[in-house]
Amino acid sequence: MEQVTDPVRAYLAEVSDLLTKLPLSTIDTVIKLLWQAYEGGKQVFVLGNGGSAATASHFACDLGKGTAQPGQARFRVLSLTDNVPLITAWANDSDYQHVFAEQLANLVQRDDVVIAISGSGNSPNVLNAVRLAREQGAITVGLCGFQGGQLAHLVHYALVVPSKTITQAEDVHLILVHLITDGLKRRLMTRGEKKA
Repeated sequence: MEQVTDPVRAYLAEVSDLLTKLPLSTIDTVIKLLWQAYEGGKQVFVLGNGGSAATASHFACDLGKGTAQPGQARFRVLSLTDNVPLITAWANDSDYQHVFAEQLANLVQRDDVVIAISGSGNSPNVLNAVRLAREQGAITVGLCGFQGGQLAHLVHYALVVPSKTITQAEDVHLILVHLITDGLKRRLMTRGEKKA
C-alpha cells in the first residue's frame, strides 16, 4: 500500500483545523437571511473573481437547482460571473473594477441579497459591487479568507476563513456553500412535509 506523504497529511490537517474555526452562529444567520429573502421573493446575487468566480457559479447552481422542491417556489438567484460578453463589455468600455457593480445597477433592489466571495477580501471589483449594493439597500454577505480584508468590514455579514493560503480558503468557501444550501434545502423539505 502506498505511503501517504507528509504534505498531503499536513494540507488535510490544516483544512480540518480551519473548519473548527468557522463562525457557526454567522453561518446560521446567513441561512436565516437567505430564507427570509426566499420567502419575500427577493433576488440573490453572487460574485467573485478567479476560483471565487467558480464558487459563485456553484453557489448559484446549488441555490437555484439544488434546493428546488416539488410544488414550491424556487430561489431567484443569479451569478454575476457567468455572462462573459457582459463582463468583457464593461471591462473594455469602462473598467474591470466595475464589472459587477454595473451588472448590479440594472438589477439589485432593496432587501435583495448580494453574496461577495473573495479570498483576499480586497478585490476592487468585488468591493465596488458591495458598495453599490449597500447604496441600493441590499443586504450583503462576504465569504473571505485570511483576515477578511476590506470586504469583511464592508459587508453586513462576514464569513471569514482564517486561512494562510488562497487554496484552503477556497476549499472551505465551497464547504460553506454546501452547508448553507443544505440548511435551506432542509427547511424547504420540512415545509413541504407540513403542507402534505
